[in-house]
Amino acid sequence: MRQHKVQGQRNLHLRSDTSRMLCGGKKSYFAAAVGLITLTSMVTLSYLRLQRLSNLPKVIQESSSCRGKIANSTITPLKGNRTFIISPYFDNRKRKLTRVIGIVHHEEVKELYCWFCCQPDGKIYVSKADIDVHSDRFDFPYGATDIICLEPGSCDPTHVSIHQFPHGDIDQLPRFEIKNRKAEPSSVDFTLCISTMFGNYNNVLQFIQSMEMYRILGVQKVVIYKNNCSHLMEKVLKFYMEEGIVEVIPWPIDSHLKVSINWHFMQDGTHIGYYGQITALNDCVYRNMQRSKFVILNDADEIILPLKHPDWKTMMHSLQQQHPGAAVFLFENHIFPKTVSTPMFNISSWNAVPGVNILQHVHREPDRKHVINPKKMIVDPRKVIQTSVHSVLHAYGNSVNVPMDFALIYHCRVPLQGSLPREALIRDTTLWKYNSSLIMNVNKVLHQIVL
Repeated sequence: MRQHKVQGQRNLHLRSDTSRMLCGGKKSYFAAAVGLITLTSMVTLSYLRLQRLSNLPKVIQESSSCRGKIANSTITPLKGNRTFIISPYFDNRKRKLTRVIGIVHHEEVKELYCWFCCQPDGKIYVSKADIDVHSDRFDFPYGATDIICLEPGSCDPTHVSIHQFPHGDIDQLPRFEIKNRKAEPSSVDFTLCISTMFGNYNNVLQFIQSMEMYRILGVQKVVIYKNNCSHLMEKVLKFYMEEGIVEVIPWPIDSHLKVSINWHFMQDGTHIGYYGQITALNDCVYRNMQRSKFVILNDADEIILPLKHPDWKTMMHSLQQQHPGAAVFLFENHIFPKTVSTPMFNISSWNAVPGVNILQHVHREPDRKHVINPKKMIVDPRKVIQTSVHSVLHAYGNSVNVPMDFALIYHCRVPLQGSLPREALIRDTTLWKYNSSLIMNVNKVLHQIVL
């Protein structure tokens, strides 16, 4: 997947000095005219961009109570099935607004309105939305979208409805709770977001090993957007949910859209890439914006391994000291092919469990000269505006590329360079420094689940 530059908050400074330009004859006059046209265009574009959020909410109805059916599903289609609402979040980092995470057909949806219901006065305010389809759509017709509306200044609405029109009957609209309304101190240091679990996922042993590695490294919460998995995997998820470490978010996206297992559009009639992974990641960041100091965005077969520190807490403390104010820390992904193994740690009780034993895979593929290794991230969620899979698209802060000798991502999967002989791979046993704790913890989990 291609890389993206992180765009932080930018201010537009425009200056014009046409009188000096006009003194140089026809060429200068022409340059001045072009410059003036360009300047006018830039100002106009900036003005139009601001205008989309300049219409203050207006009262359209008065009611004795907020009405409309409360939406309880993770994915809620609006009329016409061209807009799907995931969840609204209060966002006052720059202005007092509601940011609704959704999925939108980029060509067919041109106008949306937020209907805010204020209590106790019962007034219904309507605000025209700025529909911001994320740039990482990869040519699919549907993409992750921020539906952004200014909130009424006279109240702090707890719920919002989304409609295609500024007038209508609110009783017929689903109503969504606006999350993150109340500021709360972070309750955990590290939350890990896994998206999305699909394809009757059954890599049970590797999943348990990854979970126990996350716990050793310092994670306190793992959020999983689950489309489907095997019956055995359901038992594992139930165990971790009862432990209080896993939160499962139902993700029935294939009930609404034709999904692709590819990240780029294949001209095959699908609607959205990789089971809506980008939308899930954005929802996970906002869902954990207040309750977690850091959010980690990687897959279940990826582990960020510190090379100079014992855990993530000490590693991130060091990185923040070196890069104060950074919003995003990017770690290189390195493939440890599951097709190349070592006889070490062949634990007999694990052999009956489906999945990969990561302790037996410690040979990584070398870097390729003209291929950039993709990255995964640890982010400060309060500084993230929009994220993709391998980079943050917009943030209040810069991104830091963490060098490979500081930390790397251990990614045990099918090889990308399958034709390489074993001797061409690099033996890297960083994972083994955790082997004693990992084996003990995995055995304890397997004993409790009784697979």
